[in-house]
Amino acid sequence: MDLALLRTFVAVHRAGSFTRAAALLGLSQPAVTSQIRTLERQLGRPLFHRRARGVTPTAVGDELAHKAAPHLDALLRITEAEREAAGASRTLHVAGPPEFLCLRVLPALAPLVGQGHTLRAALQSGAEETLDGLAAGHHDLVVTTAHPRGGLFTATALWDEEHVLVAAPYWAALIGTDQLREAGPAALAGIPFVEVHESLPLVTRYWAAVFDTRPEAGDAAATVVAPDLRAVLECVEAGAGFAVLPRYLCQDSLDSGRIVALAEPPVPPLRTWFLVVRAGSLALAHVARAHERLLHAAARW
Repeated sequence: MDLALLRTFVAVHRAGSFTRAAALLGLSQPAVTSQIRTLERQLGRPLFHRRARGVTPTAVGDELAHKAAPHLDALLRITEAEREAAGASRTLHVAGPPEFLCLRVLPALAPLVGQGHTLRAALQSGAEETLDGLAAGHHDLVVTTAHPRGGLFTATALWDEEHVLVAAPYWAALIGTDQLREAGPAALAGIPFVEVHESLPLVTRYWAAVFDTRPEAGDAAATVVAPDLRAVLECVEAGAGFAVLPRYLCQDSLDSGRIVALAEPPVPPLRTWFLVVRAGSLALAHVARAHERLLHAAARW
């Protein structure tokens, strides 16, 4: 059986789409369709059900993928080992939200540059945009708080991020932690706050986890909206109001007293970060090395 046909078949199986597989393989969609039809004729059985949006594997298709994919990945590892032995350099394309990428991911990956790798970063706040870029082959590895579905991606839990309700000392003194503990979020009524989006993703998640409620309708508009958590932190330090921020981002400001934690719940709200690659791409040495380095670094964060 032609290995090129099997490679195309596994790409379609993982991508769930002839179009997406063609982009990843660097082929035209008609070429991918032709190869799949050739393989189906050789086997005498259909491998995919054609749907309005993409394809789904038949039972025969699933069985073939489960048998063939590990061997194709092993061959790819051998090819990659030969490339590395020959001194070939590879470029790693990584993507994710700007704050987490800049403060955690890129510093952890920086040593790879000294090992012959080139690093390219795409700062993208939207999880859907980031995963679409990974699916299309624009990125090799992404970090996101969205757990992707489907066979195209392999997602690994990377790190749990703790969220903290913070404000400048002036607001903390005005509100009072005892008042917040007794009155709950009502103690914050009328106090300005800062968020990354009008939908209040961080405040809403914190309110649900800590206060078992949602922000009041009268407090549903942030005073400052800045689509970068570092800008949110700067605004909070400048006295613009309170905010919910990841502890890793604001710990130095807390330690220095520039901001104050308004609450210390027994079980702080957490958000999980995932390390996502395309299925099978860990056979690529430079992707596997970056993946391993990030998992190792996250254990110390």
